[in-house]
Amino acid sequence: MAKRIVRVFLDSNVILSGLLSDKGSPRTILDLLTLKLPFLVGSTGRFNLIEIERNLEKKMPGILSVYKRYLPKLNLKIIPLPQPEELREFSDKIANKDVPVLVSAIRSKADFVVTGDKQHFQKLKLTGDYSFKIVTPSEFIDLILPEVLEGIGKID
Repeated sequence: MAKRIVRVFLDSNVILSGLLSDKGSPRTILDLLTLKLPFLVGSTGRFNLIEIERNLEKKMPGILSVYKRYLPKLNLKIIPLPQPEELREFSDKIANKDVPVLVSAIRSKADFVVTGDKQHFQKLKLTGDYSFKIVTPSEFIDLILPEVLEGIGKID
């Protein structure tokens, strides 16, 4: 029987938290993605990466080079910047600063959007049918860990 593929979209704060701490759920998620498990596919948006780099340059320029070396190891699918017409479609659904993240998550066809900023995404006034569930990093780990452990046990 084929193993289901879990697609996870990471918000900027999850990537940044996971890079800055070697403990906690954000780091566990990043570590899982570095394993290249065939049933776990990670993504984030180009917008998210721009946001991360802007924050690092402003607040922690010394670790920007570490980030740039580590990022490819996450094997993330990078969703291109949304087009202005895509942003307009969702501008009344969520805070303007989060619209590019929402559009990127939708375009990624994620099963889960993992964010440490869940309150902003919980306030979505979405009426459509979206493919993802919005979860915190620890909620994602709780949901996915049994499946990951089972899958690792089956890898030859």
